[in-house]
Amino acid sequence: MRLSVLDQSVAVAGRPHGQTIRDTIALAQYCERLGYGRFWVSEHHSNETIVGTAPEILMAAIAQATDRIRVGSAGVMLPHYSPFKVAEQFRVLDAIAPGRIDLGLGRAPGSDGRTAFALNPLANERPAMFPNDVRDLMCWLSGEPLPEGHRFGSIKAYPAGETVPEVWVLGSSDYGAQVAAYFGLPYAFAWFFSDGAMGAHAMRLYREHFKASERQPEPRSALCVFALTAATEEEADYHFMPRARFRLYRDQGLFLPLVSPEEAMAASYSEEEKARLAHYKDAAFVGMPDKVAERIEALARDVAADEMAIVTWAHDEGVRHESYRLLAGAFGLGQGREEGKAAAAE
Repeated sequence: MRLSVLDQSVAVAGRPHGQTIRDTIALAQYCERLGYGRFWVSEHHSNETIVGTAPEILMAAIAQATDRIRVGSAGVMLPHYSPFKVAEQFRVLDAIAPGRIDLGLGRAPGSDGRTAFALNPLANERPAMFPNDVRDLMCWLSGEPLPEGHRFGSIKAYPAGETVPEVWVLGSSDYGAQVAAYFGLPYAFAWFFSDGAMGAHAMRLYREHFKASERQPEPRSALCVFALTAATEEEADYHFMPRARFRLYRDQGLFLPLVSPEEAMAASYSEEEKARLAHYKDAAFVGMPDKVAERIEALARDVAADEMAIVTWAHDEGVRHESYRLLAGAFGLGQGREEGKAAAAE
């Protein structure tokens, strides 16, 4: 099973947003050394917590700073943009890192309705055009002809190249699963977004309705889960608390920067809130690396996922790096395995 990373460029209280973006690039370099297969970045807008607003720009920086790891978007929210312009952007990215670029596409706004309208005045119309936009985008990316009679049939996306970005459809409901199956594309489900709600159903629907294509003869799927590992259960729980607090307030419509574990634990919570905090932990993958790896592998088997992408939030950047290192060692990934052996010997 392939193991990858999703980073959301999460704002931390007291840390400049520019540092958060630079931390994403540094994490990509580190995860490449550990042996992870892909490094994906997300797109959110007008969000005080998640400040990665332009995945295509961040991907260019990551592609230049790495050598082997695949670099991708999770995703580009296609209703905001012209498919032709997205094709041009990703043709340029493929020129920077030939054969290493993934284009994950989403239909959700990645924002509220007002922000979506600010990004694209036709925001209310574009989601319904998502399947057609995916089709056109795939043609422009690969240099294949658009459908006969298409009004933009004579337009080409450049720069041309010998490789083509790998297109994925992303989703947190079963809609994306149906689009991916129809076009014969890989599909990634955001398990962490809704604690797995509809996840097994969406994955099953994708496999059952998958139409083989020349580029993808067999269905290929991934889940994105939240995971945080540490040397002890207590340490993992401690560093997970800021994320749990974020979820508590997010569910109330408040999007806040990540606070320190001390601040998160010192806050006063009602009994109902305490129960919700406990639920968030149970739904995530938090604990010692071997235990977390076993749970991730079990979930992958249960829903027949070929890949797992790991998203990890922590107030301390060193804690995030250590979590990814420990998990890489538990899964036996290249340098992560070697670093894990070295740490155990000390």
